Amino acid sequence: IDIGGPSMIRSAAKNYESVTVVVDPADYEAVLENIRDNDGATTLKLREHLAIKAFIKCSDYDRVIGNFLNKEQTTDASFSISLPLVTRLRYGENPHQTAALYGDFDRHFEKLHGKELSFNNILDISAATNLIAEFEQPTVAILKHTNPCGVGSDVDLRKAWEKAFATDKQAPFGGIIVCNRSIDEPLAKTISEIFSEVIVAPDFGTEARTILQKKKNLRLIRLTAPAAETRSTIDIRSVCGGLLVQDADATNQISQNVVTKRQPTKIELKAMLFGWRVVKHVKSNAIVYAGPDRTLGIGAGQMSRIDASRIAIWKAEESGLSLKGSAVASDAFFPFPDGLIAAAEAGATCAIQPGGSVRDKEVIAAANERGMAMIFTGIRHFRH
Repeated sequence: IDIGGPSMIRSAAKNYESVTVVVDPADYEAVLENIRDNDGATTLKLREHLAIKAFIKCSDYDRVIGNFLNKEQTTDASFSISLPLVTRLRYGENPHQTAALYGDFDRHFEKLHGKELSFNNILDISAATNLIAEFEQPTVAILKHTNPCGVGSDVDLRKAWEKAFATDKQAPFGGIIVCNRSIDEPLAKTISEIFSEVIVAPDFGTEARTILQKKKNLRLIRLTAPAAETRSTIDIRSVCGGLLVQDADATNQISQNVVTKRQPTKIELKAMLFGWRVVKHVKSNAIVYAGPDRTLGIGAGQMSRIDASRIAIWKAEESGLSLKGSAVASDAFFPFPDGLIAAAEAGATCAIQPGGSVRDKEVIAAANERGMAMIFTGIRHFRH
């Protein structure tokens, strides 16, 4: 813990009318230019600006020390955060709201083409990155308003796209596409046929960029690090009178506790785990019907779980996808057997859910009566 350095910086900043204090190497060129333009002196306006940065720097230093000691003693007596401004945004979630981006977002994402990112674009990019980080094999996901519209995996990224897009061919309009492999020319030709706001990928082939850059309103974003290293680690929400702070829901550790008489087949288990990776990124109440390498129907943000299931079934039917032999994934327990029964009637043969309902026995009995296999994970994935 340094005492002298911060003291000298604070003292210099306090006397900004007479002293120029520089704490950021990024300011060197501006200071030199200011000196050259003012016969060896600096302007009061510049000194005041630099003094503000100096006080913020000292405050950041004290905050880091305080947070470290706070964590060491596990007291959680206070929480403070200070992040540098990345950019001011045109507006927030809606045009009447002001907004800005803070932190090091631009260190993880490089904009290769397109207009400036909006508040909503940034939210979607973050949600897309968190989702795609769940998958190791070549995968494509389509999102709208941070909700997955479809997810597909395949050794061929174009086939992965076809699986993702087939889940819902209407919702992706104006959405965001994310891939965990470089986008080549054939895939670029295919995805350029629909209107998208943003495409995120680790890279874009030369021909792919040429094709996609013809769309002036499309933003191309390159992930500068693997998605698993980029995804959020902390979740901060503004509430009336304060902030809620929690660890990000990034755990992949689950119990594969089979609670039914019938064990799942290898294909069913693969489908259940695929659906489970997706459902944690869908707004609650959430239901996902999945195959071993694709989503088949997604029901998001419903007040009742049975309605989420009905919507997922309806979306699958609308897309011409059969749910026969599918897995149903639920972000929280089925409070009543009705949701599971609806899934079975739609064609699902297995289910994955956290368990923990007072009616678990009734739900298990309903699964057994219908010959379904069911896993309790012991982990809930509410998303508000």
